[in-house]
Amino acid sequence: MAAKIDRLIDMLIVPAGKKIKLRKDYDPGDTGGLVQKKEAQKLLAEGVRLLADCQNKLYAQSTYSMLIIFQAMDAAGKDSTIKHVMSGLNPQSTQVYSFKAPSAEELDHTYLWRNFKALPERGNIGIFNRSYYEEVLVARVHPEILERQQLPPEFKDKKIWQRRFREINNFEKYLVDNGMVIVKFFLNVSKNEQKKRFLERIDLPEKNWKFSMADAQERRHWGEYQAAYEDMLNNTSTKHAPWYVVPADHKWFTRIAVAGVIYQTLKGLKLAYPAVDEHHRQELLKAREALENET
Repeated sequence: MAAKIDRLIDMLIVPAGKKIKLRKDYDPGDTGGLVQKKEAQKLLAEGVRLLADCQNKLYAQSTYSMLIIFQAMDAAGKDSTIKHVMSGLNPQSTQVYSFKAPSAEELDHTYLWRNFKALPERGNIGIFNRSYYEEVLVARVHPEILERQQLPPEFKDKKIWQRRFREINNFEKYLVDNGMVIVKFFLNVSKNEQKKRFLERIDLPEKNWKFSMADAQERRHWGEYQAAYEDMLNNTSTKHAPWYVVPADHKWFTRIAVAGVIYQTLKGLKLAYPAVDEHHRQELLKAREALENET
């Protein structure tokens, strides 16, 4: 299984410093031939169990923290992936944040401010459902968003995206250098599959709440978003904080792929429960003796 996960990571990762073409290099319907759908549920259950074990050690050790970022087009399956992959984690040491349009208070600060406040503590896993990467995606596709940001006019020039890529890379390097492990997923759904899921949300009453006309209107900008994502992936996938492009047309594969990458990343930290010194060990033995002698 470890060999399969290694091959999976090679298939999904955006190599640092290599320029990729999203349409050419990453197929939204790919499953790599590594996993069959009929075994997916069993494998995911095993993956969730392994993740829970890693999380317990991460929390007990309280040295590292993990930040997991999800970015995607609408209906790519971010919410369901988070739900199924993280289902076995201890909510006491897991935090999920969904970032919406910035508030007036948030606009009064720099664009990383609200994300900085939401970072996970040592021993914890933080999940960002959308993130500061919206500032090089939606703000790029919709210039009116950038206009509303209270930046000095001279910083709203054509170089802003390269500056933001540099700022984000520096920000993530700072976090990594202080013990935060960063894993970033772009759930890569096809335009046809998105259409199918939108129609399902319209046709099924229990899913009506998930759909709005704004979702359909954003499809008009599909090509612009794909170009923005490609530029983002090429400029911000680094050795210390890599991007993984996960095929999202088959939800069962998306979930297994995400679980596999997270598990392999945590496993690479060589986590272990803290060892007790001899003094503590003797105290434990005395406590045991006292408990056993209770009347």
